[in-house]
Amino acid sequence: MDSAEEIKIPVPWGYICGKWWGPRVKQPLLALHGWQENAGSFDRLIPLFPDHISVLCIDLPGHGRSSHYPKGQFYYLFWDGVLVVRRIVKHFRWKRVSIMGHSLGGAIGFLYAASFPDEVEKLICFDIVHPSVRDLSRTVNETGQCIDKFLEYENMKEAGKPCYVYNDMIDLVWDTYRGSLTRECCEVLMKRGMAPAYRAFSEDTTQYQFCRDARLKIAGMGALTIDLVLEYASKIRCEYLNIKGIPGMKFDHPENYFLVLDKIKKTAKHFEFYEVEGTHHFHINTPELISSYVIDFLSR
Repeated sequence: MDSAEEIKIPVPWGYICGKWWGPRVKQPLLALHGWQENAGSFDRLIPLFPDHISVLCIDLPGHGRSSHYPKGQFYYLFWDGVLVVRRIVKHFRWKRVSIMGHSLGGAIGFLYAASFPDEVEKLICFDIVHPSVRDLSRTVNETGQCIDKFLEYENMKEAGKPCYVYNDMIDLVWDTYRGSLTRECCEVLMKRGMAPAYRAFSEDTTQYQFCRDARLKIAGMGALTIDLVLEYASKIRCEYLNIKGIPGMKFDHPENYFLVLDKIKKTAKHFEFYEVEGTHHFHINTPELISSYVIDFLSR
């Protein structure tokens, strides 16, 4: 598979945009990207799949080319994602769905599979098991800061948004990921993660801005407790595949990763777990390490 069709799904505040790889006559695997990323997150993995596999990669609200939420509406990332997946399922009138997610996308898939256990066939998670679990004191202490920072981003004028020439933009993204993404993969991700700005340094030098909604940076609200996560995990009954990076992502409570996996293993129809060498973004940097696991799992 070497090409994808751009799609737009209408929602009350605009559109959910995405890329549909493979045959349109087949119900696709629904692919969900990570926080502040976009559907391009899977651009290096999906071309390794056989031609008969259909995959719909979406940009979550406020990400990539999808519409931002209206002014005044907060992003509760995990819960928003479950609702978005439900809208897509209803839009296409799917009876059952299979989900593949990285990071935030995998956490959304976890919540959706637990919330609609009879309607999820397969769930694939890359370097994530469940939504963020944070210390209660940290959540309480940071609530006020999150609210004020959100309002600051919300009131930011278009003219005040930073702009960069192309190489500076890619360098900034590369530095931000601190080695988790290669520079080449940053360029892949930014194909739909940035867009030309309305102004330029000169007539022959284009500046770029991030496409994502700046309000997405406020991600500290809506975290779960481990007790709630474990209760959701006990509801998952679909076939389940988890691939963890070594070292992968650094979690606040790394012990919860396997605690929750053990819970899912008890109720899942089928369970697979693998570890691969790589950063949190192994599915972009080295997709060849995991493609066979995913293909075999989808072919069951």
